[in-house]
Amino acid sequence: MSSSSTGSRGETVPTVPSAAGVAENVESLDGADDVDVSGMLDRGRTMATPVLRAAVDRLASPMDTVAAYHFGWIDAEGRPSDADGGKAVRPALALLSAEAAGAAPEVGIPGAVAVELVHNFSLLHDDLMDGDEQRRHRDTVWKVHGPAQAILVGDALFALANEILLELDTVEAGRATRRLTVASRKLIDGQAQDISYEHRERVTVEECLEMEGNKTGALLACAVSIGAVLGGADERTADALERYGYHLGLAFQAVDDLLGIWGDPEATGKQTWSDLRQRKKSLPVVAALSAEGEAAERLGELLAADAKETDFENFSEEEFAARAALIEEAGGREWTAQEARRQHTIAVEALDSVEMPDRVRRQLVALADFVVVRKR
Repeated sequence: MSSSSTGSRGETVPTVPSAAGVAENVESLDGADDVDVSGMLDRGRTMATPVLRAAVDRLASPMDTVAAYHFGWIDAEGRPSDADGGKAVRPALALLSAEAAGAAPEVGIPGAVAVELVHNFSLLHDDLMDGDEQRRHRDTVWKVHGPAQAILVGDALFALANEILLELDTVEAGRATRRLTVASRKLIDGQAQDISYEHRERVTVEECLEMEGNKTGALLACAVSIGAVLGGADERTADALERYGYHLGLAFQAVDDLLGIWGDPEATGKQTWSDLRQRKKSLPVVAALSAEGEAAERLGELLAADAKETDFENFSEEEFAARAALIEEAGGREWTAQEARRQHTIAVEALDSVEMPDRVRRQLVALADFVVVRKR
């Protein structure tokens, strides 16, 4: 299939090509080799974490302890821990966002913390709704502390996010809070769509991209505009940075979808065939089902039968591997890799309309490259 259609945000969305028609792979992307991406991520984490910890300390017991466990600061017994706290892409983007507007990176810290709080609110709830028992190589909060605490702590982090911004009591803080609130609503919309799609036999590529734009793109878009807003940027600049973040989010989620099926559990911290176990209508699955040919037809038959199974969680590794092989044979894996690259290109091009220091531009491009070639 070679036609295209228009997605919910007005961009042209390609329909699914055959596997043979896809010439490029995500791993072939040329990155900005002269930029220290690890250093950028570490800076975001280092500058945001003290404020993030102070925010969490405001929570009533035992929510403060449960949140500390989720962030990797303590283990299940309450002992100090240096567990993996995530990639810290959003805090890094918020600090760069402030610099893009000509402000000091410190100006973006409240935005970085607010976005990180909303992101982790969503993780706490998502893990419970999806039944995920592992995140970042550790048991999830609901598994250790129970579903009630996962819900309460998630709600508390969401409230803290707005509190942190509004305490600044500036016009810019009000603008930033409005962007965060809209992004949060879209994120929740995306999660609702994701859940509803699990119970549908067919989902279109356009619907899947809309869902992923809400679930992942909206908050990354907020992260990369919120620091600029706090730094006094006008709406045109903030909107352009938001476009970069939105499409970066779609690239990020496309890679996540690949890792959700073919990722190495040692790297991802999740089970093998994670998304297949949860019947997720992720991009590789939807793209494969939208293709033509025997593999797509057979995959559709298997997934339709799977929806009626009551012991789906007890499927063997071989059964999940067979479904993953059909997705790949139908072109879903290669199409998703190509879509990650396409969204990466749109994201980087959005920066062209923003005047910013060349150093900051190169760092934003390097972060986009990192998102597309990451392994976890």
